[in-house]
Amino acid sequence: MAESPNPLAPHHLPFFITAPGQTDVLMVAMLVILLVVVLILGNLYFQLHSLPERIAHRKHSGQMQLVAVLTLLALFTHNNIFWVAALLIVFVQLPDFSSPLNSIAQSLQKLTGGSEVSTAPVPSIPAPPMEPSVTFVDEPRSDLPEESKHNA
Repeated sequence: MAESPNPLAPHHLPFFITAPGQTDVLMVAMLVILLVVVLILGNLYFQLHSLPERIAHRKHSGQMQLVAVLTLLALFTHNNIFWVAALLIVFVQLPDFSSPLNSIAQSLQKLTGGSEVSTAPVPSIPAPPMEPSVTFVDEPRSDLPEESKHNA
């Protein structure tokens, strides 16, 4: 005896309804799409998460290791403050104090007659002995012109 559908059922069924024992094509398609979307979003998440580290590497930043540690901490702890701190460290230019100090030390070494000027930082330069540059006398100096004797 052939089974006939229920007389109240519609004569034409939609494509997503499968017969018993058949493969649900729509479910398989949605599973593949879901896996692809999860992989794409995960890749975008990791790309965004490593953004401060890639910027620091591109700029040859001196704080590259600190930025790398902060991004890893943000990844494993899910604390976004570490990621924001890494991003701020990359974009905020820290002042360079050593270059002007090295330049001052080199200039002082040239002025004092140092033997050789090196590019290595100079820890300290001893001050020359202080000699009094002003002599106090009660009488006018004899080596000055006649007009200056009255002003001295």
